[in-house]
Amino acid sequence: MAEPDQNFSGEHYFEGVEKLLEIWFTRTDGKTKGCDLRAIPRNKWETLLQIVHCEVISFSSNELVDAYVLSESSMFVSKNRFILKTCGTTTPLQCLEPLLMLVKQHAGFNAYEDVFYSRKNFKRPDLQKVPHRSFDQEVELLNNIFKDGSSYCLGDEDSECWYLYTLHPNNVPRSGLPQADQTLEILMSDLDPKVMSIFTKANSSSAAEATKKSGIDKLLPNMRIDDFLFDPCGYSMNGINKSGYYMTIHITPEPSFSYVSFESNIPQSSYKDVITRVIETFKPGKFVVTVFANEASPASSSAREMDKLSCFGPWMQCDIQFCRLNNYDLSYTFYSKFPS
Repeated sequence: MAEPDQNFSGEHYFEGVEKLLEIWFTRTDGKTKGCDLRAIPRNKWETLLQIVHCEVISFSSNELVDAYVLSESSMFVSKNRFILKTCGTTTPLQCLEPLLMLVKQHAGFNAYEDVFYSRKNFKRPDLQKVPHRSFDQEVELLNNIFKDGSSYCLGDEDSECWYLYTLHPNNVPRSGLPQADQTLEILMSDLDPKVMSIFTKANSSSAAEATKKSGIDKLLPNMRIDDFLFDPCGYSMNGINKSGYYMTIHITPEPSFSYVSFESNIPQSSYKDVITRVIETFKPGKFVVTVFANEASPASSSAREMDKLSCFGPWMQCDIQFCRLNNYDLSYTFYSKFPS
């Protein structure tokens, strides 16, 4: 991705683990017809991203969603949903208050309907900037802004875990029937070195070559791909389709801290095939799967489906947890390869 950080020993390290912020906006009077986050000017987004310590390097869009490839991961903007996913030592929570002001001034929304902030545990939290050095710091900042949140830690906090902050159940009134919504995220580490070598300038002449050589273009059909290959290594892509669904992949290929994330909101009654394609493409040593789905989604039963997926070939389910959130069901599952 971007330039690696340098730790106290002088060794290079880059934190591939992303901080993921997602906010759904609304109005207190329910009159959202003329409201649209995409009305916010491009230069305003670029100024906001300076606070986060990243910048736009590529852009794609259709009638339903704007997709930005960033120097550190991605941003997606649709009518009433904002998604910011950043890795390295970025500071996405620092932009929250300016974001809320920007949305009120340019997009017409004056309230939030759902808020999600999540991330896997960092490998090197000591290299992060305030407020991202601990989840407690992050929660303190979020609580100062939203007042009505709940925080969760799923998995083993001493090894593999995943943190989430979201709104407290039933404290935000819904405007009519919920819009079907779902998100699948696969967070992979200890990746196959041969696969990771594809995402270097030494082995791929372009992002398009890396996308095709790796098979990323075959993971989800009918996605218009916007990809970027960093120099000397690292890869990011966004894919969007005509229905407004997205996928995004970010790759940190260095052997000592390899990491890949896959995320999509495509609606599926079962994510088994998608998960299988993703992990067979990247061949991680271990991975975390999270699935969010609300009751209107075709994926509403997929959270419980994970309970039945005890293994994917050589990858064995080591931990699974379920959580009922504000309007959503969530599953967290951790898999690790069988010893060879």
